[in-house]
Amino acid sequence: MHIVVVTETYPPEVNGVALTVQGLVTQMAAAGHDLDLYRPRQPGLAARPPCGRIRETLLPCARLPRYPELRFGLPAGALLRRRFRERRPDVIYVATEGPLGWSAVAAARKLGIPVATGFHTRFDAYAGAYGLHLLEPVVRWWLRRLHNAAGATIVPTTELRAWLEHQGFRRVKVLGRGVDTALFSPAQRDPQLRASWGLGEDGLAVIQVGRMAAEKNLPLAIEAFRHIRIRQPGSRLILVGDGPLLPQLRRAHPDILFAGVRHGVELARYFASADLFLFPSLTETFGNVTLEAMASGVPTVAFDYGAAHEHLRDGFHGRILPRGDERGFINAAATLASDAPARRAMAAAARVAALRLRPEEVTRQFVGLLARVPAMVPA
Repeated sequence: MHIVVVTETYPPEVNGVALTVQGLVTQMAAAGHDLDLYRPRQPGLAARPPCGRIRETLLPCARLPRYPELRFGLPAGALLRRRFRERRPDVIYVATEGPLGWSAVAAARKLGIPVATGFHTRFDAYAGAYGLHLLEPVVRWWLRRLHNAAGATIVPTTELRAWLEHQGFRRVKVLGRGVDTALFSPAQRDPQLRASWGLGEDGLAVIQVGRMAAEKNLPLAIEAFRHIRIRQPGSRLILVGDGPLLPQLRRAHPDILFAGVRHGVELARYFASADLFLFPSLTETFGNVTLEAMASGVPTVAFDYGAAHEHLRDGFHGRILPRGDERGFINAAATLASDAPARRAMAAAARVAALRLRPEEVTRQFVGLLARVPAMVPA
């Protein structure tokens, strides 16, 4: 198939959406499909020549408010229509809902090309996390209008599909996620890395991986760690990631280790060298880091939605708490941190469960789903 992918975030940006889209693009090309990738031009990034089956086009962009290190694509309807006429794809996948995504959906409808969208980010929940609760229904309306213009909206969990359908989204399809269990593996555990944290093999390393931003609910992870440290004074909290809250958190919590952005083998080493993963976010559509922790053999404490709801069993792979139960989250984290035999059993069970989540099977299903997307005519 000839597939166009339009996205407003892509590596070298580091976030779950960028890495998920990159994984799909790379795997589809490896499977023999021809890919045209359209994305914003990031600072200092030049368009790369065609690489195998992937042709890349970089487009004008602007900074995302409150996230100056991220960009969103500007409207590009005329250019996209011209390109799609010159090199007509079998299907278009629009991964993000910014102006560039809107342009791609409109161009596909005008030309009668099947188009699917991905629902990767709860922008309505982000509005609430930044104190803009009155905007939540407006943002939902904006998202619903875009996704309902496509022949399919692809989501990672049945729970999210049910919620979107209740909100009036139509043609919602579920596509699960996979995880690279060769990369994320207990074999990556590194005693030297733990020693750099001031921990021996019997010490307790608590890790959190994600953007340092308001929507990630990081104060809850820090409060949970404070309760853990009352019982185990020598434990360490390692926060992996970057974002607008990083300077503030560094000033307020000098005893916490801020590791910055890590990816690839380096991130796998951090995960596998930890003993407990705290994931307090309430705004995810999925949460890829949950699968990465499972594959690394690290028990997780999370709320019961997204990847945790779909893949974790409470008391078997970690602890899963009702959404928003912050006191329960703190107590579960402190109790599990003090129970090394339980953590070891959960670590082994999580690893076994993750071995079933193969990325190449997810890509095969994704292509099959795209092949069945109907063309939508202009309203």
